[in-house]
Amino acid sequence: MGTGPRAAARQAAVLFVVAGLLALVGILNDPLHTGRLLVVAACDLSLALIGLLVPWRRFGRYGPAVLGLAGFGVLGLSTWSFGGVAAGTGPFLVLLYAWAALHFPRWILALFAIPATLAYLVPLILTGQPPLVLGSAGVLMPIALAVAFLIEAQARGLRDERDRLSRIEQWRAAMINTLAHDVRAPLSTVHLVLEDLQETATGPYVKMIAAALRQTARIARLADGLLDLHRIDSTGHLKLDRAPHAAHLLVKDALSYVREDADVRTDVDENLIVHVDKQRFEQILMNLISNALRYGREPVIVRFTRDATGDRLEVRDHGTGIPDHLRPRLFGQFAVGGEQGVGLGLWIVRQLAAAHGGQAAAEAREPGVAMVVTFPPPPGTPSDQQ
Repeated sequence: MGTGPRAAARQAAVLFVVAGLLALVGILNDPLHTGRLLVVAACDLSLALIGLLVPWRRFGRYGPAVLGLAGFGVLGLSTWSFGGVAAGTGPFLVLLYAWAALHFPRWILALFAIPATLAYLVPLILTGQPPLVLGSAGVLMPIALAVAFLIEAQARGLRDERDRLSRIEQWRAAMINTLAHDVRAPLSTVHLVLEDLQETATGPYVKMIAAALRQTARIARLADGLLDLHRIDSTGHLKLDRAPHAAHLLVKDALSYVREDADVRTDVDENLIVHVDKQRFEQILMNLISNALRYGREPVIVRFTRDATGDRLEVRDHGTGIPDHLRPRLFGQFAVGGEQGVGLGLWIVRQLAAAHGGQAAAEAREPGVAMVVTFPPPPGTPSDQQ
């Protein structure tokens, strides 16, 4: 599969291997022409080796087209070897044209018409076939060319669409990177001003400034998270800084960012030690709690437990549950969106859970829903530790 010179050559090699094996099988049906069929099989398999071993990228995008020309020649030899019977070689001629249509433009397909017609007609003439058989070329070649043009048009459309999506993705990634970088400078200034104010603050302002400092620190971490999420999109991997942490302290630190009037309750074993990236865990928990408060109903209950399969974080609300039309795409990008959010929270949760080697899922409750994220237990920890 794929595109480019290397993929085209490899696909052609597969076709030639199949053709070579069929030539060998043909010996069983036509033992009188064993020598000819062995030559055909050797030519097909040799072309397959050339397709696999030659560094085709050096010869440009259209370099593997020479394999098509050679293939037509072998097809002509095969027709001659079978005594002018083209019942087996005709379909392969169409198949070779279809392969060319997947990788080359129309002008190459049009140029192929001459060698393809010669490869079909010359063996028939040499074996003395009647005019009716020779006339079959007038049917086969237009059909092969029409099929090739249809396939080429479809393949070109798919390539254009892929390129368009790639340009959109590059633009989106650039915007995310710009946002993540540009937010840091003003945020650092705000943070410094708040620290200066904190030194002289009195009364209720102490608490207010402390809350503002926590939120600016969180925004800075979220900016870093945007860069990490871009790396997830582009490489599929996110480097984590995992270390042992007390689960109840992780939850307590994350809850310091939740508004004070929110009814969020916890059920976490104080002896539970988990092996996670602290910052990414905070992102997971804050996204789940924010979703529960935004779309569900309080109280929101946070549980962190361990069973035989690993560590299990559960954030449950007491709302109406998940609408049926959202369930299939709940953890996708922009799943909800609208006035209440952009719909990236649960997608981020799933990506960060997968980076930890875990999973994210939604489980129905009565009432409400529980968002569950699993984590592998710390290395060397017995699976039955509670």
